[in-house]
Amino acid sequence: MASKGQKFNKYSEELKNKIIKEYFSGDFGGSILIGKKYNVSRYTIDTWIRKFKNQGSLENDVYRKRGRTKEENIDYKERYEILKKYQAFLKAQREKK
Repeated sequence: MASKGQKFNKYSEELKNKIIKEYFSGDFGGSILIGKKYNVSRYTIDTWIRKFKNQGSLENDVYRKRGRTKEENIDYKERYEILKKYQAFLKAQREKK
């Protein structure tokens, strides 16, 4: 878990792919030795490896796609009319009681 004021390192996709290729080639060794070579935490490398095995790539978009996409066209006037009708319906239901 991140602690208050903690700084996070950002690594380029090129470096990530280079490290992953080196790891799977098995020439240099495990994540500890590769981490020392590139000055990257072995836990970070292990995370990249796990993502690569699960997804087949290191793209972070898979984890960040949440909520409504920007391409969705929202017709606010139509939604407003639906809400007005629903409010009228609820008001009529209350008056019946």
